[in-house]
Amino acid sequence: MSNQTPSEPNCTLCELPIGGSDIVEDDKQFCCTGCRDVYNTLGDLDELDTEDIRRARDSSQTDREVPDDHEATFLEVDGMHCATCETFLESAATTIDGVSDASSSYVTDTVRIDHDPDQVSKADLQEEISGLGYSAYSRDDTFRRRRANNWEMGRVAVGVLMGMSVMLQYLVIIYPTYFGGLFYGDRVTEFFESALASSVATPFYVVIAALTTIILAVTGKPILQGAYVSVRTRSPNMDLLVAIAAVSAYLYSTLSIVFGDKHIYYDVTVAIIVIVTVGNYYESSIKQAATERLSDLTSIRVDEARRVHATGEYEDIAVEDLETDDRVVVRAGERVPVDGQIIDGDAAIDEAVVTGESLPVRKTVGDAVVGCSMVTDGAVTVRVGDDATSSLDRISELVWDLQSGSHGIQKLADKLATIFVPVVLALAVLVTGVHLLLGTGVYSLLIGLTVLIVSCPCALGLATPLAVAAGIRDALERSIVVFDDSIFERIRGAETVIFDKTGTLTTGEMTVTETDLETSLLEKASRLEERSSHPVGKAIAAERSGFDGGAAESASDADATADRVDAFDSYRNGVTGIVDGDEIIVGHPDLFRDQGWDVPAHITDRITNSRDTGRIPVAVGCNGTAEGVIVVGDELRPTWDETVASISDDGKDVVVLTGDDARAAQQFREHDAIDDVFAGVPPEGKAETVKRFNNTGRTVMVGDGTNDAPALAAADLGIALGGGTAMAADAADVALVDDDLASVDTVFELARATNRRVKGNIAWAFCYNAIAIPLAILNLLNPLFAALAMAGSSLLVVTNSTRPLLSDDQ
Repeated sequence: MSNQTPSEPNCTLCELPIGGSDIVEDDKQFCCTGCRDVYNTLGDLDELDTEDIRRARDSSQTDREVPDDHEATFLEVDGMHCATCETFLESAATTIDGVSDASSSYVTDTVRIDHDPDQVSKADLQEEISGLGYSAYSRDDTFRRRRANNWEMGRVAVGVLMGMSVMLQYLVIIYPTYFGGLFYGDRVTEFFESALASSVATPFYVVIAALTTIILAVTGKPILQGAYVSVRTRSPNMDLLVAIAAVSAYLYSTLSIVFGDKHIYYDVTVAIIVIVTVGNYYESSIKQAATERLSDLTSIRVDEARRVHATGEYEDIAVEDLETDDRVVVRAGERVPVDGQIIDGDAAIDEAVVTGESLPVRKTVGDAVVGCSMVTDGAVTVRVGDDATSSLDRISELVWDLQSGSHGIQKLADKLATIFVPVVLALAVLVTGVHLLLGTGVYSLLIGLTVLIVSCPCALGLATPLAVAAGIRDALERSIVVFDDSIFERIRGAETVIFDKTGTLTTGEMTVTETDLETSLLEKASRLEERSSHPVGKAIAAERSGFDGGAAESASDADATADRVDAFDSYRNGVTGIVDGDEIIVGHPDLFRDQGWDVPAHITDRITNSRDTGRIPVAVGCNGTAEGVIVVGDELRPTWDETVASISDDGKDVVVLTGDDARAAQQFREHDAIDDVFAGVPPEGKAETVKRFNNTGRTVMVGDGTNDAPALAAADLGIALGGGTAMAADAADVALVDDDLASVDTVFELARATNRRVKGNIAWAFCYNAIAIPLAILNLLNPLFAALAMAGSSLLVVTNSTRPLLSDDQ
């Protein structure tokens, strides 16, 4: 908490201050039993074997050393779309004066830069990164993000509109000359041929060259930038392969105009750039449409606080203006603005947003409270802690840190490009050289160009984005939103699936699960609890609908109800009042004893047994004696059992990770499909737990709340339920809009189907290359037919990608 002193020891697992915890084992201190259990089960991160680059990277990320006078700046960067971009950005950022370290992720479009603010400001960093050809801006700058989206759309519009202008000239004037009198009569064809061969046609060629230049520079900018980055990092990728073919055709055509040769192939440049760009844009637009499904999610961060002056007057101020030892008043239904300590009042406080604990905790003077927790009943005055920050702010920074360090993967097409690019270049040079030796002359360059054109990976360039777009499209049809297009490759080989409990395996809503009360007494208890704002009271009050046949009350009914409830009083452990002339108490047995009422032994035993299962038992009494118990709990989701069983049957380990206490998680320990259960783990501890599982194999995290966000970001794949918080959705790679746990299985099915589609598309592309390249080498294929063959292979990939990935019954 923020009111801990800096010298206080930290937890061995999550590195939080241990507070008043005295949990020590083998000379290691822990903030809670949950962190201790995780450490004992999974061991020290440094002792785990690292088997590949990803795990080595995670270890180095953990060991980052940042100078004390440096701060971390997180920027959103548009233009990153492959692993080579990450490497290039990190390398370039660390050359800036005052920067000690940098970590980037194209998966989340995030870069973290550790720097000395006195030497280089945040604005300077944005300018430096943007100067590399990217667009860098603050993560909360919605205007810049919208402008970046508009630029992307503008590049596509320029390519399509100007590309149509170029291709129209080819279709109407140039292509007919290749086919004799097939399109026009002999006289018209001869006219076009003579006109194109004369100096009169030079302005015509210049116009086409100018339009193609604009298309290459504007629409092709991301492709050219990706190619440049791949050269700088010595990691050939698909952008380099596309750029080589497009630029080669462009340069050959431009030199042809300069030297008076009329063989121009700007159409090849236009086709390559526009087709690949439109394919990529289609994928991103599908993803954007999916993301808009979650527009109803809202942030829970507190913007204003009600500060109390020494005179007793109230003042509403921005949370960032709060200072240490300021006093703020928080009432029922409001969130605590920052971490602090209660100095007046008592209230039931729901800390699920940070701790994951599903039940509100009664707190009073002297107790610590966490920022963004909800006061559900009562009111308190809070003294602001030492650093005047919220636990939610620290979770946000942890999420951003994990996102910037969650490097992407090299996609299958890019892996193939590392081999294909050098082979194609060497082949083109070799073919050109051989034909020069054979005396072909200047046409040797045309033959070499033809090899590059037919090798152009339009089909390869479309193979991944169109297959992924199909996966995102089919996911959206099943109410699954995919934020990150690399998940279909990253999820392969997942070995562990970790589930949060509250709000994930359970509904996250308090309901009455059982009761032994007579109907009349239950009705009176529910009427009394209608006056309470406590979540348990609301759950009991909801039983009222059962007595009214589910019909809504009219205004007169509500007035009648109010008349039947008299002398209502709320206590820290229950409520009392008079309903229909009977004195009623609903609450903890201690409240009964404080009021001098009798609590029979069988009711005490039932309450103890219910607590052992993680439920909340509430005693109900009438006129001096406790007569029964209402048990309130968080209901399990209907499909949770089948989901965990199916995942376990698929050969994956299933783990439950929760901030709730051990009693609430006991039922999961007894389930055959669940391998491990860790209870009482704080958000930072959840992230550390996931990191340890990452080092034993690929890990999937399924959660719903803000407290799950760090763990979702730390996992190889994060799946958030759509009914959760905005932060959870932001940290995750996938969101289940309809909150159906069975959709977790569907995500795995879609990933497998998408990978099959990617491989199928790539197979089509290589079949085309296997036929076209030998023909080009033997000079049996001119650039026009090469371009047509390229378009045909692209059409096959497009057609293949339009098919549904899963059958309708899945």
